[in-house]
Amino acid sequence: MSGRPRAVLIAGPTASGKSALALALAEACGGVIVNTDSMQVYRDLKLITARPNPQEEARAPHRLYGHVDAAENYSVGRFLTDAAAALAEADRLQRTPIFVGGTGLYFKALTQGLAAVPEIAPDIRARVRERIATEGPQALHAELALRDPATAERLRPADRARIARALEVIESTGRSLTAWHSDGLPPLLEPDRTIRMFLSPERAELNRRIDARFDAMLAAGALEEVRALAARDLDPLLPAMKAHGVPWLRRHLAGEITLAAAAEKAKQDTRHYAKRQFTWFRHQLRDWPQAAPEAALNGLVSALSR
Repeated sequence: MSGRPRAVLIAGPTASGKSALALALAEACGGVIVNTDSMQVYRDLKLITARPNPQEEARAPHRLYGHVDAAENYSVGRFLTDAAAALAEADRLQRTPIFVGGTGLYFKALTQGLAAVPEIAPDIRARVRERIATEGPQALHAELALRDPATAERLRPADRARIARALEVIESTGRSLTAWHSDGLPPLLEPDRTIRMFLSPERAELNRRIDARFDAMLAAGALEEVRALAARDLDPLLPAMKAHGVPWLRRHLAGEITLAAAAEKAKQDTRHYAKRQFTWFRHQLRDWPQAAPEAALNGLVSALSR
C-alpha cells in the first residue's frame, strides 16, 4: 500500500457539482475519474442518473460508468473488485485516480474495508424475493429477528431490499450478516494516502439544482430511457429499478399519474435523499473535510501539489 499513488476522493450530495469538479481536477492534474456512485454503474440509466456525457468523457479517462446491466444486482464487493482494477490501471498509467460519487458505503469500503460476503446463489435470491412479494416485508422482518436479531434491529420492517438481502445471506451461506461483518476484506486505500473532500453546498441552492437537473433530464430523453427499462420487465427489487425518478416515471408510463406529478415526486425524493447523504457522511466519515463547491478545485489542486 505504501507504494500506491495518492488518490483523491470527492463525495457529496446529489447535484452538488461533484462530476464537474472531478473533471476539472482530472484536466488540471492528468487524473483518471473513477465512478463511486451505485446507480451510475448501470448501462440502462445514463440520463436519469446524470452520468457524464460523451463530450465530458472525451476530456479525461472515465472508469466504472455504465458497465453493468440493469438486470444485475451490483454489490459493494463487486465495486471493490472493479475499483482495484481501476487503481492498478491508474498506477500503470501514472495518473492520479479521482474517485467521485455520492455512495457513502463505497467510500467507506475503499478506506475501511468490507465484510467478505460471498455471492448469493440465483435460485436462493429468487426464492427470497418471491416470498417478500407474497408474504410482505413485515413477515420476513419478523423471521429475520429470530435468525439475525442484530441485523433486524437495524432495519425498518418495511425495508424490503435490505430484509431480503439479510435473509439471502443466511439462506445462501448459513451465516448471518452480523457474523460476516466480524470478518472482512482489507481497504484498498489507506486514508492517509488520500486527499478527501465532501462538497457541501448551501441547501436552498442544492434544492434548486436538483429540480433544474431533473427538468433537464426529462428534456434530454429520460422518460424514453425509463420506458425502455420498464419494457424489460425486470425484478422491481433490483437496484436499477429503484434509481431516483425511475419508479415515478414508470407510474406515469403506466397511466397512474401525470408527468408533472411524477416529476415533482421524483424531485422530492431526490431532495430527501440529499438530506440523508449529508447525515450519513456526517456520522460515518466524520474526518472528511467539507468545502463549498466554488472553492473546492483550488483546495484540491493545492493539496495535490504539496
